[in-house]
Amino acid sequence: MIGYTYMLRCSDGTFYVGSTRDLDTRVATHAQGLGSAYTSCRLPIQLVWWAEFDRIDEAFALEKRMQGWSHAKRFAFTQGGYDAIKGWSARERALRKPHRPSE
Repeated sequence: MIGYTYMLRCSDGTFYVGSTRDLDTRVATHAQGLGSAYTSCRLPIQLVWWAEFDRIDEAFALEKRMQGWSHAKRFAFTQGGYDAIKGWSARERALRKPHRPSE
């Protein structure tokens, strides 16, 4: 069974990530304000990225991974795809790591 992972840009500039078996119907449902509580109060929405998978569990796994990304990482991804976020996780860890002056 085919599955899709998708990313929507909401009217407030945030990104929503989901997965589905029927992309066109799901995006239309979001656009009508019925897709999720998150997107229903952030209309209009725009489909900014999607990927097709052979199996829905693969789409769901990517959805869960992308949901853990920061807004900045999602934005970078929409601008340049996977190349734009290559090594991003290492950078994020480095930025969160407290700076300790040398003794």
